[in-house]
Amino acid sequence: MDGAANSDATKLRAADAGAEATQDEPKSRKSRSLAPLRMVYREAGKYPAQIGWALLALLTTAAATLAIPWRFKVIIDEAFGGGASAEDIGHAFQYLLMIVVILGIGTAMRFYFVSWIGERVVADIRLKVQRNLMRLSPGFYEENSPKEISSRMTSDTAIIETVVGTTVSIALRNTLTAIGGTLLLLYLAPTLTMGLLLGIPLVLAPIVFFGRKIRSVSRSNQDRVADVGAYVTEVLSAMKVVQSFGQERREGDRFGAVVERTFDTARRRIVLRAAMTSIVILLIFGGITLVMWRGALAVADGTISGGTIAAFVITGGLVAGSFGSLTEVYGDLLRGAGAASRLAELLEARPAIAPPARPEKLPEPPRGSLSFRNVTFRYPARPEVPALRDFSLEIEPGETVAIVGPSGAGKSTIFQLMERFYDPQVGTIRLDGVPLTKADPANIRDRLAFVPQDGVLFSADARDNLRYGKWDASDEEIWEAARAANAEGFLKALPRGLDTYLGEGGTQLSGGQQQRIAIARALLRDAPILLLDEATSALDAESEQLVQQALEELMKDRTTLVIAHRLATVRAADRIVVLEDGAIVEQGTHAELTAAAGLYARLATLQFAAEAA
Repeated sequence: MDGAANSDATKLRAADAGAEATQDEPKSRKSRSLAPLRMVYREAGKYPAQIGWALLALLTTAAATLAIPWRFKVIIDEAFGGGASAEDIGHAFQYLLMIVVILGIGTAMRFYFVSWIGERVVADIRLKVQRNLMRLSPGFYEENSPKEISSRMTSDTAIIETVVGTTVSIALRNTLTAIGGTLLLLYLAPTLTMGLLLGIPLVLAPIVFFGRKIRSVSRSNQDRVADVGAYVTEVLSAMKVVQSFGQERREGDRFGAVVERTFDTARRRIVLRAAMTSIVILLIFGGITLVMWRGALAVADGTISGGTIAAFVITGGLVAGSFGSLTEVYGDLLRGAGAASRLAELLEARPAIAPPARPEKLPEPPRGSLSFRNVTFRYPARPEVPALRDFSLEIEPGETVAIVGPSGAGKSTIFQLMERFYDPQVGTIRLDGVPLTKADPANIRDRLAFVPQDGVLFSADARDNLRYGKWDASDEEIWEAARAANAEGFLKALPRGLDTYLGEGGTQLSGGQQQRIAIARALLRDAPILLLDEATSALDAESEQLVQQALEELMKDRTTLVIAHRLATVRAADRIVVLEDGAIVEQGTHAELTAAAGLYARLATLQFAAEAA
C-alpha cells in the first residue's frame, strides 16, 4: 500500500540503538538492576494464597534441611560416643527419617505452588501485553517489527516463567538456608563461624561487579534471540520466492550470520557468569577449607566434639552451596530483568490515536457523508515526504467515488486517515459532520466496511472468517452474505462446509475465493460506508467478474470509495478523483476526464491499449 512505512526497517531496539520512534514508542530501559522485575512481582502479588502456601513450604523445607546436620550431631555424639542404648539410637534415626519425609512433602508442595505461580504470572503478562498491543495504532507496527514483538511474547515470557517458577524459589530457599545455616554455625562454633563471616564482603564484591555487566549483556542476548525468530518467520513465509530465485544458499548464509551474532553475545554472557561463579566458589570453599583446618585442630585439642565438627562441616557445606547457588541465581535474575524490561516496553507503549476524554457522538441514523478539508499528512517514518498535500474532497451520502492515480500518489493513505489509523498534521476530516479527532475511533470504524486488496483471512474455519465483520451473526445471516458475495457455491463444496479449516492465511482457497469471503464479511458488517482497496487487481478474468458482481451488490445504498489501478472497474463511478503526488489533479466522470485529455486520459489510453494487446 502506498505511503506505508517499511515495517521491517525499524526494529524495536531502543535500549541498544538508542532509536526513538515518533509515536507509540516504548520507553527505553537502561537500568542495570533488578528493578524491571517489579512488574513481575506485582503480577505475582495478585495470588497471595498461593504465595502463602509456597512460602510455608519453603520455610518447612529450609528448616528440615538444616535439621539434618543437627540430627547427625546428636547421632554421632550419643550413638558413636558410647553409652547410648539401642532404643535411643533407633529413636535418633527415626527422627532423622521423619525429617526426610517432611523434607520430601515440603519440596513437592513448594514445586507445585511455585510452578503454578510462574505459569499464572506468565499467562497474565501475555494477556496484558496482548490487550495493550490491540490498542496501539497500525503506525506502531510499521515502525517496529511485528516479528520482533512476537519474539518478546514467546521467548521473553518463557524466561519470566523460569525466573518466577524456578529461579525465585531457588533464591528464597538458598537465602533461608544461608541465613539459618549461619545462625546454626554460630551456635555450634562461634569462633569458627566468625572467621567465615569475615569473608562475606569478599564474596559479594565479584557478584556486584559482574552482575552489572551480565545484566547489560543479557538484554543484548535477548535482542539477538529475537532476531533469529524474526528471520526464521520472514524466510519461511516467503519460501516459494526463496526457492524460485535459487536463494537457498544465500539465505542459509544470512541465517548463519544471525545465529553467530547470537552465539557471540551468549558467549560473552557465559564468560562473565563463569568468571563470577568460579571466583565466588573459590572464595567460599577456600574460606571453608581454612576454617575446617582450624576446626580439626580444635577437635584434636578436645575443645569441640566430633558430632559438633561433623554438623559444622555439613552445615558449612550447605551454607557454601547456598551462597554459590545464589551467584548463579543472580545471573538468572539479571537475565529475567532484561526480559522483563523488554516486555515492560510493550506494556508501557501508548497509542498515538486514542479516544478524546469526551468523544462527540456521531449522528443517528448514519448518513455516510465524508469531508476532507485542506488535509496535509506525512507518515511518521517519512516526515520529509508529504503523502497528501492540501487535499480537499467532499463525498455525499450514497455516492460512489473512485480514486485513481499512479503508485505512491496517496490513494491508500486516504483510507488509513478515514479509519483514523493516523491523524493529519494539517486540515480536518469529518464523518457525518463530526471531526474524526473529536470522535471515538471505535465508533468511526463501526461505520466503515473495508475490503482490502488481498482478502486477509485468519487461521480459522470459514464460519469464523465470515463472521469477523459481525461476530454474533447467525448461520442464516452468514449464508445470506455468502450468497450475495457469490461465495455460497464453493463454501458448500468444502469438506465440512462452514466448519472447514481454511489453513494459515486461507491457503486452502484461491485468490478469488478469499476475496469473495472478504466481501461477504463486509456485507455482514452492514456499514454505511464501504472502502474498496483494489479488490480485483490480483484476480483472473473469471474471478474478477464474480467478485465484481458481488461488489455491485455490496455497494448498493452505501457511500463507496474505490481505489483501482484497473480503470475499467471504475467507469460506472459517480465521480473519479485523480491523484498525483498527494494532490488532486482532476476529477469528474469517466467521459469528462477522458475528454479532458489529462492524466486520467493518458492512464486510460495506456491501460486499455495494453489490455487490447
